[in-house]
Amino acid sequence: MSLKLHNTKSGQLENFQPINPDKVTLYACGPTVYDNAHVGHARASAAFDILVRHLKASGYAVDYVRNYTDVDDKIIKRARDRDENWQELAQTYIDSFSEDMEAINCLPPTHTPRATEYIDEMIKDIQEIIERGFAYEVEGDVYFDVPAYRKYGQLSHREMDEQEAGARVAVDDRKKSPADFALWKAAKPGEPSWPSPWGRGRPGWHIECSTMSHRLLGAEFDIHGGGQDLIFPHHENELAQSGALDRPMARVWTHNGFVRLNNEKMSKSLGNFFTVKDVLKKFDGEVLRYLLVSKHYRGPLDFSDEALKEAEKALERIYRALAAAEEAMGDNDMLAFNMNLVADYREKFKEAMDDDLNTAKALGVMFDLVRALNKSASAGNLEEVAAYYAALKIMGDELGLLGRCPADFFADLASHKEVEMTAEEIEKMITARTEARAAKNWAEADRVRDELASRGVVLEDKAGVTTWKYA
Repeated sequence: MSLKLHNTKSGQLENFQPINPDKVTLYACGPTVYDNAHVGHARASAAFDILVRHLKASGYAVDYVRNYTDVDDKIIKRARDRDENWQELAQTYIDSFSEDMEAINCLPPTHTPRATEYIDEMIKDIQEIIERGFAYEVEGDVYFDVPAYRKYGQLSHREMDEQEAGARVAVDDRKKSPADFALWKAAKPGEPSWPSPWGRGRPGWHIECSTMSHRLLGAEFDIHGGGQDLIFPHHENELAQSGALDRPMARVWTHNGFVRLNNEKMSKSLGNFFTVKDVLKKFDGEVLRYLLVSKHYRGPLDFSDEALKEAEKALERIYRALAAAEEAMGDNDMLAFNMNLVADYREKFKEAMDDDLNTAKALGVMFDLVRALNKSASAGNLEEVAAYYAALKIMGDELGLLGRCPADFFADLASHKEVEMTAEEIEKMITARTEARAAKNWAEADRVRDELASRGVVLEDKAGVTTWKYA
């Protein structure tokens, strides 16, 4: 395998070599479950879903962990504001997140641990960090002693004095250094807490992932992922905690770029976010998925209705080609796939994916294949049509796309559109399309079909007759 991944720790593209030659271990930071997932969460999940899919397509088994932070200041506050049980609130948004990820076709991880399931293990890790001289207790709180850990900053490449207060790093005069961060928080009245050697309390945010990744994947694993906003302080602190316990953690640290709205990072803290559920009211889930994978995962992604509409048009173009292929093949669905005909396309697709998951370039290869498929379908070259069709579906699967038959895609797409046409108008357009097909003006015929689909009308061609229905 020739996969190259960008390693945040080294700042370079590196040849990926897993610890185990047959299996890859991957940990990606999941959401804090106090609200519905926004598009930024979806981008992170899609980025690592693509990585998992490519690794599997390359012959690896993948042990993939994505956690839930299910106890946190934000969860506690939201539950209190709503007069709800904090556990029930967390469960509501765990279910919601899972539903949203299914809607954008993310494969379920191998493990989805919750922080509250590993409290005892976190306490043991914190005790050992104290015993090794890298943490201290103050009035029931336990802090990591950042200056005592000389390797601090090796991931984010920041000096210790660059750490800012905030970002879940509490300002507290009791700390030895402003950079020190909480491993354990003493209980406050009315908040959830667990018994510990330092009194009742709950774990800090950073220790969760250090403990869960170690228990599920071992002291050293292959890849740790998350959004760029997690590099500092969260992942830097994870690495410091684990290093204090002589656990190397990940060989490769990889981070996806931000989603931007009006050139500003999309986030709940800034209040400029769209939830996945918001988007799905107007667009099909596969359209959102296409937008998420249309740009390189490490770069910024500009989000807007216009960008979603462009993604929708691009997907329609691919599904039109698949529909044309199915029509050309007719009942010959058992045609042999001569994959030698698409060897060059498949090699270029693999090269793009091996180049730090360059999905934008991989999609370019797929559109080259779409053009070839349309040409072969028009010429009636069924051997090529069958091979190109199969190759498109294989490539689409690696990107989490093209999992439906064209008719189902257009039906689902139409369900997001408003029907504004009368039966007379529809029949008139079908006649124009039939005339275009008779003249072999496939572009015009496709344009008419697409316009009807965009207005909530689904066509079905069978035995030389075109019928229609409202989606």
